[in-house]
Amino acid sequence: MTSRRGSALLLGIDVGTSGCKVAAYDLDGVRRAQASRPYPLLTPGPGRVEQNPDQWWQAAILATREVTARVDPARIVGVGASGQSWSVVPISDDGEVLAHSPIWMDCSTDAISRELATRIGTPRLLSVSGNPLQPSYSTTKIIRLRREHPDLYQRTRVFLQSNGFIGWQLTGVASLDRCQAYGLHCFDTTTGQYDARLADDLGLDLDKQPDLVDCHHVIGQVSDQAAGLTGLRAGTPVVAGGLDAACAAFGAGVWQPGQVQEQGGQAGGMSVVTNRPTVDQRLILSRHVVPGLWLTQGGTVAGGASLQWVYDQLGHPQMSFEDIDREAAAIQAGSDGTWYLPYLAGERSPLWDPAACGVFYGLRLTTSRAAMFRAVMEGVAYSLLDNLTVAEQAGADARQLRATGGAAASRLWTQIKADVTGRIIHVPAATQPSTLGAALLAGIGVGAYRGFSDAAAITGQISRTHIPGEDQPVYVEGFEVYRQLYRALKPLMAITHGPDRPSGHARPATPAIPSSTPSTQAAPDPMTHTTPTASTPSLTPTSRASVAPHPPTSDRRPSC
Repeated sequence: MTSRRGSALLLGIDVGTSGCKVAAYDLDGVRRAQASRPYPLLTPGPGRVEQNPDQWWQAAILATREVTARVDPARIVGVGASGQSWSVVPISDDGEVLAHSPIWMDCSTDAISRELATRIGTPRLLSVSGNPLQPSYSTTKIIRLRREHPDLYQRTRVFLQSNGFIGWQLTGVASLDRCQAYGLHCFDTTTGQYDARLADDLGLDLDKQPDLVDCHHVIGQVSDQAAGLTGLRAGTPVVAGGLDAACAAFGAGVWQPGQVQEQGGQAGGMSVVTNRPTVDQRLILSRHVVPGLWLTQGGTVAGGASLQWVYDQLGHPQMSFEDIDREAAAIQAGSDGTWYLPYLAGERSPLWDPAACGVFYGLRLTTSRAAMFRAVMEGVAYSLLDNLTVAEQAGADARQLRATGGAAASRLWTQIKADVTGRIIHVPAATQPSTLGAALLAGIGVGAYRGFSDAAAITGQISRTHIPGEDQPVYVEGFEVYRQLYRALKPLMAITHGPDRPSGHARPATPAIPSSTPSTQAAPDPMTHTTPTASTPSLTPTSRASVAPHPPTSDRRPSC
């Protein structure tokens, strides 16, 4: 590839579930510097999974400072942020973060979801948003705050998503990109605008939502205050950014209809690119970061987290991810008659069952640890196939897969996914596609690229390819058993872990899902709950919401 002129750099910031990653790229997509910082999950009650937005920002500050110490910040011509989905960050008039944000793993608003779906009707909800009214989405989390903490709701001037929160901290401007807006069921995924009547019927106040913008739209410039904290130059343009899965899809070169991003991070799943909205209440629908395209998505709550969990239970500190691969590779397809259901924190699509539980089935005295490792890999692959099958039933073309996330580093696991799904899987050369995708959006927004096609041209490099092999027939039978196991156990899961479970079998608080798959590197110690020293910047006025400055003063905030 011929190098592009100049020494310009683009900065991508990714607010993930386990930590914040920051990377600087040149215009050829070559990563010139990177850094990351972790933060913890908060689990205050059954089904509740939250994070402190101030810790997102503190992690972003530290990681960005590390990057700007390695590259000249004057070379950075644009900044973009990607972020985890379905957050609810309430900001007051004076700039205070009023509560911890529930994240995508939170499934504690099931009763509100069922109530609203019954009153409004699923057909109407699907006709506007394209999404089922499930407790994971932002909609019911806002409604719960309004009902349970009316004082905090009244004090809230604007609700932000995770990447929008970083954009606000950098620029002082509140925004909601049209990719992340799918968390609100009053957002019309087809038109890209709010539906005021449905918002009113849901009990959502649009005056508390930011203006909608495209993902590559420049929302503002890095403020003097943010520049002092991060090492960025004041005045550097910042774009809105988008959903982490969508940014990762773009960064992996998944931006044309029929292409599929296979997500192998803490969560698992897939994102299928379509040129029209593909609606099915078993799946998830969002707009892509590329205008005029949509993503039909399926999500496994505990994808990579399942392997980390079984490693924590059965492994040892000296064991690496490569050791797990070697052990599992010695077991034949089918894991010696062992199946695994990866529902460690309930499940999203296509089940939408917060009571779903993780299960090992077929254990015998002869079952080895290696067989259990392989069964976990196969169970997550079956979950991927479950979502792909439903997506194709809904009319999506899901043939061309590109694997991303930490799990893609495992040749065995990626091959298992190819064998289970019967699809060729390419592994892109980009190892951090979410930060790359966010950076490319910044490049498009500031005019460093001629458009999306120009930017996407640098994302096509493939590091390796996995072709379905001779184990396919084993997995065809195994997938049917996998589906039957859930169907058979679903009534019992509802009894033991559903809302009407017996009092003597109370469901414990949702555990903190491990943050990453094991590796040869020692895992960093999790950040403790500390009060960030950074001040919260003021918001410049927008047509929907503006907020005055207020420094964060305490981590003792209520749940949202």
